[in-house]
Amino acid sequence: MGDASPAADWAAIVTDAYCADAKPPLTQELAGRVRDALAKAVDSPAEDAPNTLMDRLNGALDAFEIELRSVVGPRVTSLDEATGAVVMKHRSEAGQPLRAFGGQ
Repeated sequence: MGDASPAADWAAIVTDAYCADAKPPLTQELAGRVRDALAKAVDSPAEDAPNTLMDRLNGALDAFEIELRSVVGPRVTSLDEATGAVVMKHRSEAGQPLRAFGGQ
């Protein structure tokens, strides 16, 4: 990963992956809000956030979508800390991707 802090790296990597598949597409302002929320999730002290990094990132994405109630995107399914790679996948119910604007 880069010379920036791990929080900034993971926040940027996951934000880019999330925004690439979010429906509807996010504005720059909303993408910035996602990045900020993800950076806070990464920086959470272990005693405040005992879950894994992936759980904290996905929790931040859940909170962002709940707040907006009009966007849906993928969740982190794996993180490779050695290469900085992230794999994202859309959540689904009954084999169908979730939709924005009212869910199923």
